Amino acid sequence: MKTESQKPTTALILGAGSRGALVYAGYALSHPYQFKVTGVAEPIDERRNALAAQHHIDPANCFTDWREALAGRRIADVVCVCTQDRMHVEPALAALELGYHVLLEKPMATNADDCMRIVRAVEKSGSMLSIAHVLRYTPFFQRIRHILDSGMIGRLVSIQHNENVGYFHYSHSYVRGNWRRADQSSPMILAKSCHDLDILRWLAGSPVAKLSSFGSLLHFTSENRPDGAPDRCLDNCPHHASCPYFAPKIYLDGNTGWPVNVISLDTSFAMVYKALQEGPYGRCVYACDNDVVDHQVVSMEFDNAVTAVFTMGAFNGEGSRTIKLMGTKGELHGHFEKGEIIVQRFGAGEVLRYSLTDDKAGHGGGDDAFLQSFLQALRLQNRTANLTDATESLESHLMAFMAEEARLSGKVVNQRFQELKTQHAQM
Repeated sequence: MKTESQKPTTALILGAGSRGALVYAGYALSHPYQFKVTGVAEPIDERRNALAAQHHIDPANCFTDWREALAGRRIADVVCVCTQDRMHVEPALAALELGYHVLLEKPMATNADDCMRIVRAVEKSGSMLSIAHVLRYTPFFQRIRHILDSGMIGRLVSIQHNENVGYFHYSHSYVRGNWRRADQSSPMILAKSCHDLDILRWLAGSPVAKLSSFGSLLHFTSENRPDGAPDRCLDNCPHHASCPYFAPKIYLDGNTGWPVNVISLDTSFAMVYKALQEGPYGRCVYACDNDVVDHQVVSMEFDNAVTAVFTMGAFNGEGSRTIKLMGTKGELHGHFEKGEIIVQRFGAGEVLRYSLTDDKAGHGGGDDAFLQSFLQALRLQNRTANLTDATESLESHLMAFMAEEARLSGKVVNQRFQELKTQHAQM
Protein backbone atom coordinates (compact mmCIF):
# COMPACT_ATOMS: atom_id res chain seq x y z
CA MET A 1 0.00 0.00 0.00
CA LYS A 2 1.26 3.48 -0.86
CA THR A 3 2.13 5.55 2.22
CA GLU A 4 2.66 9.26 2.72
CA SER A 5 6.45 8.73 2.50
CA GLN A 6 6.01 7.13 -0.90
CA LYS A 7 4.51 10.10 -2.69
CA PRO A 8 5.71 10.17 -6.29
CA THR A 9 8.59 12.42 -7.24
CA THR A 10 7.16 15.23 -9.35
CA ALA A 11 8.69 16.53 -12.57
CA LEU A 12 8.67 19.60 -14.77
CA ILE A 13 9.44 18.60 -18.38
CA LEU A 14 11.34 21.16 -20.47
CA GLY A 15 10.93 20.05 -24.07
CA ALA A 16 8.14 17.66 -25.06
CA GLY A 17 9.97 15.89 -27.85
CA SER A 18 10.68 12.18 -28.03
CA ARG A 19 12.86 12.05 -24.90
CA GLY A 20 10.73 14.36 -22.78
CA ALA A 21 7.28 13.16 -23.82
CA LEU A 22 7.95 9.50 -24.58
CA VAL A 23 10.76 8.47 -22.23
CA TYR A 24 10.47 10.58 -19.06
CA ALA A 25 6.76 11.34 -19.21
CA GLY A 26 6.19 7.81 -20.47
CA TYR A 27 7.87 6.43 -17.36
CA ALA A 28 5.47 8.46 -15.24
CA LEU A 29 2.51 6.81 -16.96
CA SER A 30 3.83 3.30 -16.32
CA HIS A 31 5.11 4.05 -12.77
CA PRO A 32 2.57 6.53 -11.36
CA TYR A 33 3.49 5.84 -7.72
CA GLN A 34 7.13 6.73 -8.41
CA PHE A 35 7.03 9.62 -10.86
CA LYS A 36 4.46 12.25 -11.81
CA VAL A 37 4.60 15.02 -14.41
CA THR A 38 3.22 18.26 -12.97
CA GLY A 39 4.51 20.82 -15.47
CA VAL A 40 5.63 21.21 -19.07
CA ALA A 41 7.38 23.87 -21.15
CA GLU A 42 7.21 23.37 -24.91
CA PRO A 43 6.94 25.98 -27.70
CA ILE A 44 5.03 23.71 -30.12
CA ASP A 45 1.36 23.93 -29.14
CA GLU A 46 0.43 20.46 -30.37
CA ARG A 47 3.14 18.75 -28.34
CA ARG A 48 2.58 20.80 -25.19
CA ASN A 49 -1.18 20.31 -25.27
CA ALA A 50 -0.88 16.58 -25.91
CA LEU A 51 1.44 16.03 -22.96
CA ALA A 52 -0.67 18.27 -20.69
CA ALA A 53 -3.83 16.34 -21.54
CA GLN A 54 -2.20 12.95 -21.10
CA HIS A 55 -0.87 13.83 -17.64
CA HIS A 56 -3.73 16.08 -16.47
CA ILE A 57 -1.36 19.00 -15.91
CA ASP A 58 -2.79 22.18 -14.39
CA PRO A 59 -2.98 24.82 -17.18
CA ALA A 60 -1.12 27.20 -14.82
CA ASN A 61 1.87 24.85 -15.10
CA CYS A 62 1.94 24.74 -18.90
CA PHE A 63 4.40 27.11 -20.56
CA THR A 64 5.60 27.93 -24.06
CA ASP A 65 9.13 28.74 -22.91
CA TRP A 66 11.39 27.21 -20.25
CA ARG A 67 12.17 30.70 -18.94
CA GLU A 68 8.54 31.17 -17.96
CA ALA A 69 8.51 27.78 -16.26
CA LEU A 70 11.56 28.68 -14.15
CA ALA A 71 10.64 32.29 -13.45
CA GLY A 72 8.55 31.79 -10.35
CA ARG A 73 7.72 29.24 -7.71
CA ARG A 74 8.91 25.68 -7.84
CA ILE A 75 6.19 23.41 -9.19
CA ALA A 76 8.01 20.06 -8.98
CA ASP A 77 10.87 18.19 -7.36
CA VAL A 78 12.82 17.57 -10.56
CA VAL A 79 13.39 19.40 -13.82
CA CYS A 80 13.94 17.20 -16.88
CA VAL A 81 15.96 19.23 -19.40
CA CYS A 82 15.09 17.75 -22.79
CA THR A 83 15.65 20.79 -24.98
CA GLN A 84 17.93 20.77 -28.03
CA ASP A 85 21.66 20.26 -27.41
CA ARG A 86 22.56 23.94 -27.48
CA MET A 87 19.73 24.79 -25.08
CA HIS A 88 20.83 22.58 -22.17
CA VAL A 89 23.05 24.88 -20.14
CA GLU A 90 20.88 27.86 -19.20
CA PRO A 91 17.78 25.89 -18.12
CA ALA A 92 19.95 23.48 -16.14
CA LEU A 93 21.68 26.36 -14.33
CA ALA A 94 18.37 28.15 -13.70
CA ALA A 95 16.80 24.99 -12.30
CA LEU A 96 19.73 24.40 -9.95
CA GLU A 97 19.54 28.02 -8.80
CA LEU A 98 15.90 27.45 -7.80
CA GLY A 99 16.78 24.32 -5.86
CA TYR A 100 15.45 21.75 -8.29
CA HIS A 101 17.09 18.38 -8.81
CA VAL A 102 17.88 17.94 -12.51
CA LEU A 103 17.75 15.17 -15.10
CA LEU A 104 19.83 16.49 -17.98
CA GLU A 105 19.81 14.96 -21.44
CA LYS A 106 23.17 14.25 -23.00
CA PRO A 107 25.24 16.04 -24.00
CA MET A 108 25.37 18.16 -20.86
CA ALA A 109 26.74 21.05 -22.95
CA THR A 110 28.38 21.61 -26.32
CA ASN A 111 31.68 23.03 -25.08
CA ALA A 112 34.06 22.37 -22.21
CA ASP A 113 33.57 25.70 -20.43
CA ASP A 114 29.81 25.23 -20.21
CA CYS A 115 30.24 21.67 -18.95
CA MET A 116 32.41 22.99 -16.14
CA ARG A 117 29.87 25.74 -15.39
CA ILE A 118 27.30 23.02 -14.77
CA VAL A 119 29.68 21.05 -12.54
CA ARG A 120 30.39 24.14 -10.44
CA ALA A 121 26.68 24.95 -10.17
CA VAL A 122 25.86 21.42 -8.98
CA GLU A 123 28.60 21.53 -6.34
CA LYS A 124 27.36 24.94 -5.14
CA SER A 125 23.67 24.05 -5.09
CA GLY A 126 23.70 20.78 -3.21
CA SER A 127 21.04 19.49 -5.60
CA MET A 128 21.37 16.24 -7.48
CA LEU A 129 21.97 16.31 -11.23
CA SER A 130 22.26 13.26 -13.45
CA ILE A 131 23.31 13.08 -17.11
CA ALA A 132 21.35 10.64 -19.28
CA HIS A 133 24.29 8.37 -20.08
CA VAL A 134 21.80 5.53 -20.01
CA LEU A 135 24.14 2.82 -21.34
CA ARG A 136 25.82 2.50 -17.94
CA TYR A 137 22.51 1.45 -16.45
CA THR A 138 21.68 -1.32 -18.93
CA PRO A 139 21.80 -4.98 -17.87
CA PHE A 140 24.19 -5.57 -20.80
CA PHE A 141 26.93 -3.15 -19.75
CA GLN A 142 26.34 -3.81 -16.07
CA ARG A 143 27.05 -7.50 -16.74
CA ILE A 144 30.19 -6.66 -18.72
CA ARG A 145 31.42 -4.47 -15.88
CA HIS A 146 30.73 -7.31 -13.40
CA ILE A 147 32.66 -9.81 -15.55
CA LEU A 148 35.55 -7.38 -15.84
CA ASP A 149 35.62 -6.65 -12.11
CA SER A 150 35.50 -10.38 -11.31
CA GLY A 151 38.87 -10.91 -12.98
CA MET A 152 37.44 -13.51 -15.34
CA ILE A 153 39.44 -12.19 -18.30
CA GLY A 154 42.35 -10.96 -16.18
CA ARG A 155 43.67 -7.44 -16.42
CA LEU A 156 42.01 -5.40 -19.14
CA VAL A 157 44.43 -4.58 -21.96
CA SER A 158 42.39 -3.21 -24.87
CA ILE A 159 38.84 -2.46 -26.05
CA GLN A 160 37.31 -2.36 -29.52
CA HIS A 161 33.89 -0.72 -29.61
CA ASN A 162 31.67 -0.02 -32.62
CA GLU A 163 28.57 2.12 -32.84
CA ASN A 164 26.81 1.10 -36.02
CA VAL A 165 24.34 3.95 -36.33
CA GLY A 166 22.38 2.38 -39.20
CA TYR A 167 21.77 3.96 -42.58
CA PHE A 168 18.14 4.95 -41.90
CA HIS A 169 18.81 6.26 -38.37
CA TYR A 170 21.72 8.33 -39.62
CA SER A 171 19.72 9.79 -42.51
CA HIS A 172 16.81 10.57 -40.18
CA SER A 173 18.69 12.29 -37.36
CA TYR A 174 21.97 13.49 -38.85
CA VAL A 175 21.14 14.35 -42.47
CA ARG A 176 17.51 15.45 -42.38
CA GLY A 177 17.00 15.91 -38.65
CA ASN A 178 17.83 18.17 -35.74
CA TRP A 179 21.43 16.95 -35.31
CA ARG A 180 22.55 17.46 -38.92
CA ARG A 181 24.68 20.55 -38.27
CA ALA A 182 27.37 20.99 -35.65
CA ASP A 183 26.67 24.72 -35.33
CA GLN A 184 23.01 24.06 -34.51
CA SER A 185 23.50 21.05 -32.24
CA SER A 186 26.99 19.63 -31.68
CA PRO A 187 29.63 17.52 -33.46
CA MET A 188 28.55 13.95 -34.22
CA ILE A 189 31.05 12.46 -31.75
CA LEU A 190 29.32 14.40 -28.97
CA ALA A 191 25.69 14.30 -30.10
CA LYS A 192 25.58 10.58 -30.83
CA SER A 193 28.61 8.99 -29.26
CA CYS A 194 29.25 10.63 -25.89
CA HIS A 195 27.31 7.57 -24.63
CA ASP A 196 30.04 5.36 -26.02
CA LEU A 197 32.98 7.43 -24.82
CA ASP A 198 31.40 7.35 -21.36
CA ILE A 199 31.22 3.54 -21.51
CA LEU A 200 34.85 3.28 -22.62
CA ARG A 201 36.00 5.57 -19.79
CA TRP A 202 33.89 3.59 -17.29
CA LEU A 203 35.21 0.20 -18.39
CA ALA A 204 38.82 1.35 -18.69
CA GLY A 205 38.69 2.67 -15.14
CA SER A 206 41.20 5.41 -15.79
CA PRO A 207 41.41 8.88 -17.36
CA VAL A 208 42.49 9.22 -20.98
CA ALA A 209 46.15 10.13 -21.49
CA LYS A 210 46.02 10.89 -25.21
CA LEU A 211 43.87 10.30 -28.27
CA SER A 212 43.69 10.76 -32.02
CA SER A 213 40.74 10.78 -34.39
CA PHE A 214 39.93 10.66 -38.08
CA GLY A 215 36.69 10.97 -40.01
CA SER A 216 34.67 13.10 -42.42
CA LEU A 217 31.38 13.64 -44.20
CA LEU A 218 32.03 11.33 -47.14
CA HIS A 219 28.75 10.30 -48.72
CA PHE A 220 25.81 12.56 -47.89
CA THR A 221 26.93 15.51 -50.02
CA SER A 222 25.67 17.28 -53.12
CA GLU A 223 28.52 15.75 -55.13
CA ASN A 224 26.91 12.35 -54.70
CA ARG A 225 23.44 13.46 -55.74
CA PRO A 226 22.13 11.19 -58.53
CA ASP A 227 21.36 12.81 -61.87
CA GLY A 228 17.85 14.15 -61.99
CA ALA A 229 17.14 13.73 -58.27
CA PRO A 230 14.77 16.50 -57.08
CA ASP A 231 15.16 18.39 -53.81
CA ARG A 232 12.30 16.41 -52.27
CA CYS A 233 11.69 12.68 -52.53
CA LEU A 234 7.98 13.04 -53.35
CA ASP A 235 8.66 15.26 -56.38
CA ASN A 236 8.77 12.30 -58.79
CA CYS A 237 12.28 11.16 -57.98
CA PRO A 238 13.48 8.83 -60.78
CA HIS A 239 15.64 6.89 -58.30
CA HIS A 240 12.89 5.99 -55.83
CA ALA A 241 13.10 2.26 -56.49
CA SER A 242 16.85 1.95 -55.90
CA CYS A 243 17.50 4.62 -53.26
CA PRO A 244 17.50 3.23 -49.69
CA TYR A 245 16.97 6.76 -48.36
CA PHE A 246 13.76 7.42 -50.33
CA ALA A 247 11.63 9.00 -47.60
CA PRO A 248 8.41 7.00 -48.15
CA LYS A 249 10.38 3.77 -47.63
CA ILE A 250 11.33 4.97 -44.15
CA TYR A 251 8.24 6.91 -43.05
CA LEU A 252 5.28 5.44 -44.98
CA ASP A 253 5.75 1.74 -44.33
CA GLY A 254 2.91 1.44 -41.81
CA ASN A 255 5.04 2.06 -38.72
CA THR A 256 3.59 4.63 -36.32
CA GLY A 257 6.38 4.59 -33.74
CA TRP A 258 9.88 6.03 -34.00
CA PRO A 259 10.97 7.66 -36.29
CA VAL A 260 7.54 8.37 -37.76
CA ASN A 261 6.19 9.91 -34.54
CA VAL A 262 9.07 12.40 -34.64
CA ILE A 263 8.02 13.98 -37.91
CA SER A 264 4.29 14.13 -37.08
CA LEU A 265 2.33 13.67 -33.86
CA ASP A 266 -0.57 12.53 -36.03
CA THR A 267 0.86 9.37 -37.60
CA SER A 268 -1.97 8.80 -40.06
CA PHE A 269 -0.85 8.25 -43.64
CA ALA A 270 -2.24 11.60 -44.78
CA MET A 271 -0.46 13.63 -42.09
CA VAL A 272 2.87 11.84 -42.48
CA TYR A 273 2.64 12.31 -46.24
CA LYS A 274 1.99 16.01 -45.67
CA ALA A 275 5.02 16.22 -43.36
CA LEU A 276 7.18 14.70 -46.09
CA GLN A 277 5.84 17.19 -48.61
CA GLU A 278 6.52 20.22 -46.42
CA GLY A 279 9.00 19.36 -43.69
CA PRO A 280 12.72 18.55 -43.49
CA TYR A 281 12.27 14.77 -43.45
CA GLY A 282 11.05 14.69 -47.04
CA ARG A 283 14.24 16.17 -48.44
CA CYS A 284 16.66 14.28 -50.64
CA VAL A 285 19.59 13.20 -48.45
CA TYR A 286 21.95 14.65 -51.06
CA ALA A 287 20.22 18.05 -50.98
CA CYS A 288 20.33 18.90 -47.28
CA ASP A 289 22.41 21.41 -45.31
CA ASN A 290 24.07 18.75 -43.11
CA ASP A 291 27.75 18.94 -42.17
CA VAL A 292 28.38 16.37 -39.40
CA VAL A 293 30.61 13.39 -40.16
CA ASP A 294 29.16 10.11 -41.41
CA HIS A 295 32.11 8.03 -40.19
CA GLN A 296 34.73 8.56 -37.48
CA VAL A 297 37.31 6.56 -35.57
CA VAL A 298 38.90 7.50 -32.22
CA SER A 299 42.03 5.83 -30.83
CA MET A 300 42.74 6.24 -27.12
CA GLU A 301 45.35 5.39 -24.53
CA PHE A 302 44.33 5.67 -20.88
CA ASP A 303 46.56 6.54 -17.94
CA ASN A 304 46.61 2.88 -16.86
CA ALA A 305 47.96 1.80 -20.32
CA VAL A 306 44.63 0.37 -21.49
CA THR A 307 44.05 1.18 -25.16
CA ALA A 308 40.74 1.53 -26.98
CA VAL A 309 39.47 2.06 -30.50
CA PHE A 310 36.00 3.44 -31.12
CA THR A 311 34.39 3.43 -34.55
CA MET A 312 31.17 5.24 -35.43
CA GLY A 313 29.64 4.78 -38.85
CA ALA A 314 26.42 5.41 -40.77
CA PHE A 315 26.87 2.60 -43.25
CA ASN A 316 25.25 -0.35 -41.55
CA GLY A 317 22.13 -2.33 -42.28
CA GLU A 318 20.94 -2.16 -38.69
CA GLY A 319 21.64 0.07 -35.74
CA SER A 320 23.76 -1.79 -33.23
CA ARG A 321 26.64 -1.61 -30.77
CA THR A 322 29.30 -4.30 -30.61
CA ILE A 323 32.22 -4.52 -28.21
CA LYS A 324 35.30 -6.65 -27.62
CA LEU A 325 37.36 -6.59 -24.42
CA MET A 326 40.81 -8.20 -24.46
CA GLY A 327 42.38 -9.18 -21.14
CA THR A 328 45.47 -11.03 -19.98
CA LYS A 329 43.46 -14.19 -19.23
CA GLY A 330 40.68 -14.09 -21.82
CA GLU A 331 38.47 -12.06 -24.11
CA LEU A 332 34.86 -10.92 -24.18
CA HIS A 333 32.62 -10.29 -27.18
CA GLY A 334 29.29 -8.50 -26.85
CA HIS A 335 26.36 -7.50 -29.09
CA PHE A 336 24.23 -4.93 -27.32
CA GLU A 337 21.01 -5.18 -29.32
CA LYS A 338 21.00 -8.98 -29.24
CA GLY A 339 21.89 -8.98 -25.55
CA GLU A 340 24.65 -11.51 -26.19
CA ILE A 341 27.93 -11.73 -24.27
CA ILE A 342 30.52 -14.43 -24.98
CA VAL A 343 33.57 -14.97 -22.74
CA GLN A 344 36.50 -17.16 -23.76
CA ARG A 345 39.17 -17.84 -21.13
CA PHE A 346 42.58 -18.70 -22.52
CA GLY A 347 43.42 -22.39 -22.22
CA ALA A 348 40.20 -23.16 -20.36
CA GLY A 349 38.58 -25.00 -23.25
CA GLU A 350 35.17 -23.51 -22.48
CA VAL A 351 33.08 -20.65 -23.74
CA LEU A 352 30.68 -18.87 -21.39
CA ARG A 353 27.57 -17.40 -22.97
CA TYR A 354 25.22 -14.86 -21.42
CA SER A 355 21.85 -13.93 -22.88
CA LEU A 356 20.12 -10.73 -21.79
CA THR A 357 17.43 -10.67 -24.44
CA ASP A 358 14.40 -10.41 -22.15
CA ASP A 359 14.57 -6.64 -21.75
CA LYS A 360 13.67 -4.87 -25.00
CA ALA A 361 12.84 -1.48 -23.49
CA GLY A 362 14.44 1.79 -24.58
CA HIS A 363 18.23 1.65 -24.91
CA GLY A 364 18.26 -2.00 -23.85
CA GLY A 365 16.50 -1.22 -20.58
CA GLY A 366 18.80 1.71 -19.85
CA ASP A 367 16.10 4.41 -20.00
CA ASP A 368 13.99 2.89 -17.24
CA ALA A 369 17.00 1.82 -15.16
CA PHE A 370 18.44 5.33 -15.38
CA LEU A 371 15.24 6.84 -14.01
CA GLN A 372 14.89 4.17 -11.33
CA SER A 373 18.46 4.77 -10.17
CA PHE A 374 17.99 8.54 -10.06
CA LEU A 375 14.72 8.31 -8.14
CA GLN A 376 16.24 5.88 -5.66
CA ALA A 377 19.23 8.20 -5.12
CA LEU A 378 16.76 11.02 -4.40
CA ARG A 379 14.79 8.92 -1.94
CA LEU A 380 17.99 7.88 -0.15
CA GLN A 381 19.42 11.42 -0.45
CA ASN A 382 22.63 9.73 -1.57
CA ARG A 383 24.50 11.57 -4.32
CA THR A 384 27.16 8.84 -4.49
CA ALA A 385 24.48 6.41 -5.71
CA ASN A 386 24.20 8.51 -8.88
CA LEU A 387 26.27 6.76 -11.59
CA THR A 388 26.31 9.69 -14.00
CA ASP A 389 26.43 12.95 -12.08
CA ALA A 390 27.97 16.03 -13.67
CA THR A 391 31.47 15.41 -12.30
CA GLU A 392 31.45 11.77 -13.40
CA SER A 393 30.22 12.69 -16.88
CA LEU A 394 32.57 15.62 -17.37
CA GLU A 395 35.54 13.57 -18.50
CA SER A 396 33.72 11.68 -21.25
CA HIS A 397 32.50 15.04 -22.59
CA LEU A 398 36.06 16.34 -22.56
CA MET A 399 37.05 13.20 -24.48
CA ALA A 400 34.49 14.10 -27.16
CA PHE A 401 35.75 17.66 -27.45
CA MET A 402 39.32 16.44 -27.71
CA ALA A 403 38.36 13.84 -30.31
CA GLU A 404 36.82 16.55 -32.47
CA GLU A 405 39.91 18.72 -32.00
CA ALA A 406 42.11 15.79 -32.99
CA ARG A 407 39.96 15.03 -36.05
CA LEU A 408 40.08 18.61 -37.30
CA SER A 409 43.79 19.10 -36.60
CA GLY A 410 45.03 15.64 -37.55
CA LYS A 411 47.16 15.62 -34.40
CA VAL A 412 47.38 13.49 -31.28
CA VAL A 413 45.78 15.45 -28.44
CA ASN A 414 47.15 15.14 -24.93
CA GLN A 415 48.40 18.45 -23.49
CA ARG A 416 45.12 20.27 -24.13
CA PHE A 417 43.23 17.44 -22.43
CA GLN A 418 45.46 17.70 -19.37
CA GLU A 419 44.91 21.45 -19.25
CA LEU A 420 41.14 21.00 -19.15
CA LYS A 421 41.37 18.37 -16.43
CA THR A 422 43.62 20.67 -14.41
CA GLN A 423 41.12 23.53 -14.78
CA HIS A 424 38.39 21.30 -13.43
CA ALA A 425 40.54 20.13 -10.51
CA GLN A 426 41.19 23.78 -9.55
CA MET A 427 37.52 24.84 -9.62
